[in-house]
Amino acid sequence: MTVQLPAAVLFDMDGTLVDSEPVWDDALQELARWLGGELSAAARVATVGTNVDVSVGIVHADVGRPDADPLVSAERVYAGALAGFAAGLVWRPGARELVETVRTAGIRTALVTNTQRALVRVAFGPVVDELFDVSVCGDEVWQPKPHPEPYATAAALLGVDPADTVAVEDSPTGAASAEAAGCAVLVVPVELPVPASPRRTFAASLTEVGVADLAELVRRAA
Repeated sequence: MTVQLPAAVLFDMDGTLVDSEPVWDDALQELARWLGGELSAAARVATVGTNVDVSVGIVHADVGRPDADPLVSAERVYAGALAGFAAGLVWRPGARELVETVRTAGIRTALVTNTQRALVRVAFGPVVDELFDVSVCGDEVWQPKPHPEPYATAAALLGVDPADTVAVEDSPTGAASAEAAGCAVLVVPVELPVPASPRRTFAASLTEVGVADLAELVRRAA
């Protein structure tokens, strides 16, 4: 029997492909201290999977500084993240291997992230264009995750139906975005538990995922 491969596999970045959440944690904790407070665990959890603007608003509210300038705070977070990304990021277990396996199988790939384009360039360098046919970054959409726009945009750029794709995610925010766009979703939770739903399949690590598994996800979600 011929296996129907996904039309594309759409990969999240932070926490899914690279271990960048500690970088964001440091940048947000530093912002909270600069504002005169300490970031609570609940607030940090709320920032996972969001973009810089949303994260800044969460930090301001958490430390009682609604008066703080969001642009100045965003610049501080961006600078901290830039330094952390430039120091080098570690790939999550099995992540790069899965991307390369998918491409070897002739399946198109996309990077879909709430992180800004400039930071993505620092994180991956020229490899981003070698590993992904298209990439959609947080500063290139009107509505970031959990809105479906990022994943819908990636599918449109590839010329495929989201229903024929698999999105690979690690967070509740990202999984909600991909699911709302109509993708089958493979979830590998890292920082936070992710609620179950009919279109979500869970794995402990990308090391245990292959092309046949991705094809099965699309078949089951149809």
